[in-house]
Amino acid sequence: MSQRNSLTSCTAALLFLLPWFGGLTVGEVSNNFCQCLDFFYNRTPPRGLKKAEYQPICQRYKDRYRFASLYRRQHRAPLFSAYKLSPADGRWPKSGWMYEPQLAFSRACPEMRHFNEIVDQNVVESQAVHQDYRNSGFSRGHLCPSLHQRTMEDRESTFTLTNIVPQQIGSNSGTWNMLENEVLERYKKFCIGPMYVITGVMPYESETHWVNNRVSVPEYMWSAYCCPVFKTNLLTGMKQLFPSYAAVGRNDPSSGQEIVPVNNKVRPSLRGYDVKQMTLETLEGILSRRLNVSVTLFDGNCQNTYIKSSI
Repeated sequence: MSQRNSLTSCTAALLFLLPWFGGLTVGEVSNNFCQCLDFFYNRTPPRGLKKAEYQPICQRYKDRYRFASLYRRQHRAPLFSAYKLSPADGRWPKSGWMYEPQLAFSRACPEMRHFNEIVDQNVVESQAVHQDYRNSGFSRGHLCPSLHQRTMEDRESTFTLTNIVPQQIGSNSGTWNMLENEVLERYKKFCIGPMYVITGVMPYESETHWVNNRVSVPEYMWSAYCCPVFKTNLLTGMKQLFPSYAAVGRNDPSSGQEIVPVNNKVRPSLRGYDVKQMTLETLEGILSRRLNVSVTLFDGNCQNTYIKSSI
């Protein structure tokens, strides 16, 4: 189903229900991902991650949906972003940073907007802004990365702060960037058709860590992919990587090693930012324990697959 047809059918259903819900706002910031289900495998968002404090966002830029994010207003940061991977075609985008108007004003335009020199106080209260990251010691870490989006407009759309978390430079420019490139190479070499990716964060267990007393800092990054159709010419060591695989990365060198061990042999700039790759089931188990809910990231665990020849 196309995005246009999906939006039409979902809007019709919501309008039908208006009398029972006392006037439901139809927009890109809403109670579900109705307008952008195409970014999820089998059009099914993760199970177990939706809570009252989380806000689904269908990230819309220049009149098109580009990816989806589950946003936590109180933390002014996303819990995850979901997208279909496409290799970047072209140069690095020069687009400035953007925000989500509907988080500040429920009836605002659903298109993400670029920040002006003077930022409205409603925007400041509802989400992260430039000032939160300046001199914070953290980089702006993409959950839906620019290099996993094809067109220039797709890549520009990832520069909204509703897709960004405070990430240590050693992770963002080092080990996590290596993982993003590795996943991209797997897609190009072995996937036939779409690869569905969900990338998110794990908060600290004991207490929330903040940037500027406003934006939550994750203890770990995590990512998982689902490649429903893939080639048959996989080497023995590659077979475990399909149809799905996952990873967890450290965002705090001082964290314990029960989830991701530290390799002390790597160069100092990367030490403590290790990334551990694992099965989808292992990641879901970690998330279920850390978040105290039963988590399923991909419908049917991405097992409803058929394998296609490499010819």
